[in-house]
Parts: sequence; structure tokens; C-alpha cells
Amino acid sequence: MLSPTSESSLGDVFLANRAQLLHVARRIVRTTDLADDVVQDAYLRIADGACDRKVDKPMGYCCQVVRNLALDHCRRQSLEATYRTFDVDVEVLDVPGPPSPDRLMRDRQVVGLIDQVLSQLPARTRVAFQLYRLEGLTQRDIAAQLGCALGLVNRLIAEADEAIGTVRHLLTD
Repeated sequence: MLSPTSESSLGDVFLANRAQLLHVARRIVRTTDLADDVVQDAYLRIADGACDRKVDKPMGYCCQVVRNLALDHCRRQSLEATYRTFDVDVEVLDVPGPPSPDRLMRDRQVVGLIDQVLSQLPARTRVAFQLYRLEGLTQRDIAAQLGCALGLVNRLIAEADEAIGTVRHLLTD
């Protein structure tokens, strides 16, 4: 299908049928401006590569190049749209920096208070809380590990949560 030919024949066919090719692109990309860009890109590709091609149906070839580029453009736009955030102004975005020394000290104090509250609880309650909240075990796994009923594990975790609730006001800013 492709063999050597003169550069002008394919380019001439493209230019002679530009309006129809523009219509093909516009039907795919839905806007005239984007269609113009697609047709321009298609012409550049054809003009760059036409010197070593002889096409049996030059108009069909031109239409296919325009169609492929228009579809590529739509795919690229669709992919890029998944990464865009239109309602956030990036320039105004508050990016958190490293915590201030005051914040670090306050956080350490809060952790110390939580540790102090937990140390006052019975050992089984502390273990159930640590396995559930810190290690991420399910209540069923904790019940099996502690050798107790599932309802008891639930009550132990609730008891630890309630105890920590006494310092909860320090956890929120």
C-alpha cells in the first residue's frame, strides 16, 4: 500500500480537502479550535512523512490520519482530566511545612497523657486496645488471642476509648 512517491501529491490532496478533514476532526473533538489544531498536526505529519509514501487512496489516508489524531487527542484529554483539580487554586494552597517546636512538644505531651491514662487500665484492657487500635487486629482475632468472648473484647475496647475520652479535648485543634 505504501511506496515511494512525490511529497506534493499527498499534501496537495490534504490541502484540497481541508474543509472536509476539518469536519471529520470537529465531529470527534467537538470544537472548532481543537479541530483546527488536529488538522494542522495531521498536515505536518503527512507533509513530514509523505516523501517516502505512495498511497492508493490519498483522501482516505488523510481522513484516517486526522481521525487517529483526533481520537488520540480525546484520549489524552480524558486521561489528563483524571489528574486535574479545577476547584483548587494551587497558588493559594496551604502546604503544611514541618511542625513547629511548640506543636511537637504539645503532641508529645498528649501522647504521654494517653499513655498515662492507658497505664491505669487493667492489663487485658490495654492489650485489647493496643491490638485493635495500634496493630489493626479484628475483634474476633483479639478474642481468640486473649481467650475470651467477642462481646468482652468489644467492651474492653470501649472502656479504653472512654478512658482516652478524658483527654480527647487535647487531641483536637
